[in-house]
Amino acid sequence: MKSSKSKFPNKKYTKIENFFYEYLENLNLIKKINLKQLKLAANLIEKTILNGSQIFVCGNGGSTSIANHYLCDYLKLLKTKTKLNPRITSLSTSLELITAISNDISYEKVFSYQADCLAKKGDIFIIISSSGNSKNVIDLAQYAKKNNYKVISFTGFNGGKLKKNSNINIHVNLNNYGLSEDSHHIIMHVIMQYLRQKYMQKHQIKTTNF
Repeated sequence: MKSSKSKFPNKKYTKIENFFYEYLENLNLIKKINLKQLKLAANLIEKTILNGSQIFVCGNGGSTSIANHYLCDYLKLLKTKTKLNPRITSLSTSLELITAISNDISYEKVFSYQADCLAKKGDIFIIISSSGNSKNVIDLAQYAKKNNYKVISFTGFNGGKLKKNSNINIHVNLNNYGLSEDSHHIIMHVIMQYLRQKYMQKHQIKTTNF
């Protein structure tokens, strides 16, 4: 197993099968995340859903697609065959709104401006960022802290400023954007599927495709 501090790839590969297996070997480092933080994140998400509060999620670039995937899995799958009624909004989903805020105010404010309009007491934010240093996610995390909202963050590399500005941080020590994003996507599925089976009847679990 390569060190979690190593950079991948750090050499040229001439065979895709070798690249494939080493990519997966590095992805195995997801097993080294802080399980206490994973448990705290799952508990907070569960509590927020049961309280009927809102979950806001966001990210840039590839992390945007992960944020938007939350809508599909939490609104549709988590609700199906359970009594859960999750309320979740992606702050990354409206191109019209994002470009309007970027053009008229600042790209740094694309998430915090929406939060200021939409968030209410008891709501939480899930922020996904491989680098943890994008100005707009840092601005949202600082807004949340100032207004007493809790933040769950998913980070890679060294965690950046976002790691330090979160209540709960799930950090994957991988110096590769693809591997970080894959890890964050996996953890999203782990939490959702764990909560779903927890609230399903035992006989339903065996006959349901997760």
